[in-house]
Amino acid sequence: MEKINTALILCAGYGKRLKPLTLNTPKPLLEVNNLTLLENTINLVKNLGIKKIKLNTFYLKDKIQIFIKKKKFHIDIEIIEDGEKILGTGGGILNMIKTLPESESEFLVFNPDTIWESSYIKTINEMIKFYYSNLNRNTLMVVNKNLCFDKDLKGDFTLFNKDKDENKSLLGKSHENNFIFIGCQIINVRLFENFSTSPVKNFSMPEVWKNLMDLDGLYGFESKNKFFHVSNLKVYNKLLKNQ
Repeated sequence: MEKINTALILCAGYGKRLKPLTLNTPKPLLEVNNLTLLENTINLVKNLGIKKIKLNTFYLKDKIQIFIKKKKFHIDIEIIEDGEKILGTGGGILNMIKTLPESESEFLVFNPDTIWESSYIKTINEMIKFYYSNLNRNTLMVVNKNLCFDKDLKGDFTLFNKDKDENKSLLGKSHENNFIFIGCQIINVRLFENFSTSPVKNFSMPEVWKNLMDLDGLYGFESKNKFFHVSNLKVYNKLLKNQ
């Protein structure tokens, strides 16, 4: 199986839906099961056998920097700051990949607010295999909303199996939209060919996904794991009660 060497973790957001908890603590440093969301994500990356991590910071960036330095994770971690202004999910990813060597063309991206359990290791490895078999620019891990802990989440996409012989599952929009993006994706650097500005500007990944959907080029890989996600304060408190 082809190997992905670098994972990006998105840590720059404000965590507004978790106020007042995030007034002094960045969302990635909130704890579930006595483990911060960020540490849980880093542990998953290490267990996948990935060699390098890059994570971006903006809001309360000093606290994340101190946390990384203190923990000593025994994996190569580089912190990339968004800069004077927050860059959004798309801009933050583009700003990080500009620091990658030209020899690396694809990488994994994680949102740390998903509770990444060990069962995801098998699923992610299967998604990597799927990605290389289709040679696309962007594959998103999605789950049927029936498997979501947060029952208030609305669906993002419909998953279309347009070519079963080639195992091509494309994401699009319909009246159903039963699938939710769960915070893990594989990206090829070619994805940002039309977004590569200097300096990097603020833009979101949904803007990129819309462009791909218009070209029938946004791929989805379905996870069968139950989806736990720190989406807001109400859900976070429910997760703590379920520990």
